[in-house]
Amino acid sequence: MIEREVKLSFDTPDEARAAVTAAGALPLRPCRLQRDTLFDTPDGAQRRRGCALRVRAEHGGAWLTFKGPVQPGSMKVRDEHETQAGSRDVLIRILRELGFDAWFTYEKRREEYAADGVTIAVDETPVGTFLELEGGEAAILDVTRALGRTPDDFILGSYRSLFLERRETFGIVGNDMVFGER
Repeated sequence: MIEREVKLSFDTPDEARAAVTAAGALPLRPCRLQRDTLFDTPDGAQRRRGCALRVRAEHGGAWLTFKGPVQPGSMKVRDEHETQAGSRDVLIRILRELGFDAWFTYEKRREEYAADGVTIAVDETPVGTFLELEGGEAAILDVTRALGRTPDDFILGSYRSLFLERRETFGIVGNDMVFGER
């Protein structure tokens, strides 16, 4: 499957929600805590290739996701393959047995909305609030305009890159982007 997404920064979760509802988006999934952990081989082979191997946990469920390298363009576009599993701990155990190590963990409080072919996630993270828009290119551009933004506002970086850019500003100690590490 091809994933196409962009992020937009907002000052607060309330400001982000207000923009989303003003754009006519409808609630899709309620707010929940997501804990994502990235894995790689000890030599960093996945990162060198621009790939990501992630275990996501929320509400007692777990998902294993592989993301391929980002394709050049004005939006973040890449192959994505994901499957659900019953246990985060079992997924992590399997990955470790296969020679993968956890190298970055990040948390976010996420709620999702739907608008005109786009899924909009309101993500409150330890380094700020972001909307993540995922869908087709034309639909993302339409929703971006409805949010009062332009493509100049697009953030294509990962949560890891945002963490590295902003952790000092937010007073985060440690190497992971998790709530409570200030």
